[in-house]
Amino acid sequence: MSKSKAQPRLAGIPVAAKNADVHPRTLRRWISEGRLTGYRVGPRLIKVDLNELEAFIQPVGGAA
Repeated sequence: MSKSKAQPRLAGIPVAAKNADVHPRTLRRWISEGRLTGYRVGPRLIKVDLNELEAFIQPVGGAA
């Protein structure tokens, strides 16, 4: 059986930023730097995949 990628959970920048406890400007910077994928929905709306965002956030230190 092949391993399939999880269904994307797209959320707007404000919702995703609140979910990650960062400023929306931080998410926009991560997208512009190529660290996170942004998905354009229509001419202005950009969304991010919450699965990718959760995988991007890594614990630091020995308490992991």
